[in-house]
Amino acid sequence: MPEHPRAADWPGLRLMHVHAHPDDESSKGAASTAMYAANGVDVHVATCTGGERGSILNPKMDRPGILDNIHEIRRQEMERARDILGITQDWLGYVDSGWPEGDPLPPLPEGCFALVPVEEAAVPLVRLIRSFRPHVLTTYDERGGYPHPDHVMCHKVSVYAFEKASDPEWHPELGEAWQALKLYYHHGFNRPRTLALHEAMLEHGLESPYAERLESWKPEPEWDARITTKVPCSDFFGVRDQALLAHATQIDPDSWWFAVPHEIQAKVWPTEDFELVTSHVDTTVPEDDLFAGITAKEHP
Repeated sequence: MPEHPRAADWPGLRLMHVHAHPDDESSKGAASTAMYAANGVDVHVATCTGGERGSILNPKMDRPGILDNIHEIRRQEMERARDILGITQDWLGYVDSGWPEGDPLPPLPEGCFALVPVEEAAVPLVRLIRSFRPHVLTTYDERGGYPHPDHVMCHKVSVYAFEKASDPEWHPELGEAWQALKLYYHHGFNRPRTLALHEAMLEHGLESPYAERLESWKPEPEWDARITTKVPCSDFFGVRDQALLAHATQIDPDSWWFAVPHEIQAKVWPTEDFELVTSHVDTTVPEDDLFAGITAKEHP
């Protein structure tokens, strides 16, 4: 495995990802997660909900007893995925809001994560931030990556907690205040990447899994320009896929997730992409490392 130029600086550093559901940690930024963990970074995932209202998206798992026990099964899937990625993980304890369908959209279920006031929902995350003391925190952009109510709520809660965790007067009973040094948004499913992989598949005479998606995906150059940080991690695409497959109720092994060969991915788009939103250290964009400007020696 080629070593990142700053890999020697990573042991002792801490990275926290905040995700909405079990499986999000494996479908968003998982290769860079595994790469950092393998090189000595302490990586922790905070999962906001249990994914209780997730549908069974893998037909091979659509059998008796699965849906009735979906909460426990998804917890077991998460355990397998985190072992594959080499990370630790905590549940924030909120209930999945589900994906609303219909016209007009139905009201969200009472008591679900997306209906909890942000100040209240941030409490367990602030407690976790102050305990784990991450140098870097990642979450979703203001659109949630896609407009699932839990993803949008995850964004709101993460941004709020990033700020409040450093305020010693905000719920001091949650632990000693901690200032995470950098906040990033995931931009893994960006249009330039999708288009590049699509064109590469066609050039190799292969069917692209992205043709239909790209037909309706309106170019947004200003949005794509928000990407500041491209982390090389192609050596861990296989680990990412194994973590995805651990979420067997959600991921069909014969689906588009695995349609593009790793060799094409590594050649065309060998990075996972992020947007630097806030930095309390000096850094210069574009970056190739979430820890650019941070060392464990200067920031224990």
